[in-house]
Amino acid sequence: MLGIVNVFENVYEQLYLFADALVRYSWLQQALYASILVGIICGVVGCYIILRGMALMGDAISHAVLPGVAISYLLGTGFFIGAVVTGILTALGVGFVSRNTRVKEDSAIGIMFTAAFALGIVIINLMGSMEFDLYHILFGNVLGVSSVDLQFLFWIGVLVLVCVIVFYKSLLVSTFDPTMAKAVGIPTGWIHYLLMLLLSLVTVASLKAVGIILVVAMLITPAATAYLLTDRLSVMLWISSIVGVVSSVTGLVLSYILDVSSGASIVLVATFFFFLAMLFSPKQGILRRRFRLRRAS
Repeated sequence: MLGIVNVFENVYEQLYLFADALVRYSWLQQALYASILVGIICGVVGCYIILRGMALMGDAISHAVLPGVAISYLLGTGFFIGAVVTGILTALGVGFVSRNTRVKEDSAIGIMFTAAFALGIVIINLMGSMEFDLYHILFGNVLGVSSVDLQFLFWIGVLVLVCVIVFYKSLLVSTFDPTMAKAVGIPTGWIHYLLMLLLSLVTVASLKAVGIILVVAMLITPAATAYLLTDRLSVMLWISSIVGVVSSVTGLVLSYILDVSSGASIVLVATFFFFLAMLFSPKQGILRRRFRLRRAS
């Protein structure tokens, strides 16, 4: 009993220290705002990635932006344009390979994203002694988010949310019934590339928080958690965003307290919520299904 009391006292003390630091340090406030924004936009776009069965494409785009980031750094420009261009080129390349060869789309994705990622590594190697913080690009560093990064993330988030609201019906119909979408005149091809553009934007915006390697987890895991909890897209978008925000903020707190990688902490918290949903989901949960089977027998 005394041990449990000591654990709660330590947790309270660490949370108090975090809250005190949050009030005093602007960089920690910026990290908190960035975590919230990443949780929202990754949660929203991730729902469409999950429902369209494009999880592998999300992985491909997140890795494919690396050469664009490296080239932008070499040219001395912001990495936004280079990353978005390489993300879109990879999406187009996947479509080109799968349409013009016998290779199926999943294989084309594997070919294109590994090639793009390898190209990014080679470019970074050729940069030699230039200071390029590869570790933070790969794994993220939300505690290093600047005010400029935060503004960039905010406007990307606004753009993504506006696009989702404006094209909500087109995205909804083309996601669940592409044949019907074509029949009613919805340009499914353009909608697909719009989604690829949004995916690239979200990936680039999330680089500072969770990095290239882990951003796909923030796209997939909160959305998959929401998918286990509801059958309605509108509700799924809200649940996914909330899970993303709670995971990001909790992961940020844990990374500060434990002095570990922020991106890894955020992803592990999101994974924890997924397993909770997998166990306790009212309709899809493992415990619920076992309870039904026991009652039926």
